[in-house]
Amino acid sequence: MFARRRRDQRPPGQAPGSGGRPRRRLRTLLVCLVIAVAGLLALGAGGVWWATNHYGDQVERIPHAFPDGPRPPKPDDPEGKNNHGTTFLLAGLDSRSAKPTTGGNAVADLWKAGAQRSDTLMLVHLGPGERTSYTVSIPRDSWVPIPGHGSAKINAAFSWGGPQLLVETVEQLTRVRIDHFAVIDWHGFRSLTDAVGGVPITVPADSYDPEQKRHFTAGTHTMNGEEALSYVRQRHGLPGGELDRIKRQQQFLRALIGEIRDDVSITNPLKIDRMLDAIARTVSVDDQLSNGDLRDLVLGLRHLDSGDAYFTTAPIVRSDFIDRQYVLILDRAGLRSLCHGIETGNPPGTRK
Repeated sequence: MFARRRRDQRPPGQAPGSGGRPRRRLRTLLVCLVIAVAGLLALGAGGVWWATNHYGDQVERIPHAFPDGPRPPKPDDPEGKNNHGTTFLLAGLDSRSAKPTTGGNAVADLWKAGAQRSDTLMLVHLGPGERTSYTVSIPRDSWVPIPGHGSAKINAAFSWGGPQLLVETVEQLTRVRIDHFAVIDWHGFRSLTDAVGGVPITVPADSYDPEQKRHFTAGTHTMNGEEALSYVRQRHGLPGGELDRIKRQQQFLRALIGEIRDDVSITNPLKIDRMLDAIARTVSVDDQLSNGDLRDLVLGLRHLDSGDAYFTTAPIVRSDFIDRQYVLILDRAGLRSLCHGIETGNPPGTRK
């Protein structure tokens, strides 16, 4: 047992009357440390405030991204608070353009009728406080009703009507109200990957893509933008084709979340500055996403790591051929149930 020293006891060699000085000096040192830490935190928060305003003004905003007609309601919230989080529709474009079409670096049009299709489509729901995320991938070959155009592959919606028709199509398909829309083309994908210093990806098995004429070797590799782009675009040479490609996209997004989280530490405004600069240069968002929304998102994401990110794919009934093209028939009722559960905080069957 350790004995507690009485107040009038002094260590050997300590002069009478000097017992309080080390303690006072220790208290002073602790107070100084607390003040210093508080200052660092204030600097970090100020850095976030400045950076989101500075770069938020440079993010490409998309006007008229949402439908003009009736839209799905938000979940009931009697307290008038956002207790259900925020839902984003993320689209990756395959514009076949030699020039960037998204972000502050864009020099080509984001959308021209018939010129671009959404190659990747993800419905992302961030829980309250951005402490969890749920991602539902919708395959590009999904055969769905497109308002005003009959049924077609879902990637045709953007080609025919841009962001507004794509949002309307997904909202009618899922019956979930989309709060914000973000889009990135493959140029932006490469730049964002390089901005975080590459992303570690574990390739489960050797494969060869005959279309890209590229081998992928099993093992963990830190991929730069060009390598990661080739990896997530491969579908030829994979047993599951498009569905295996979706798994790769989800795998990449999970790894990217981890890299971004490391860069948005509130006490390191320089990393936040670098990340926001990359986002501003590569991603376009709807014009209803304010700088304040962006700041809240950045601050909230510091709590999110890859272990809090859940991924799933829209339930599929079968594959088919319609009008001489390969399509996927979705379980629409199952998809709506899944999305409603995610939106209300009761997600069934999602996985990390």
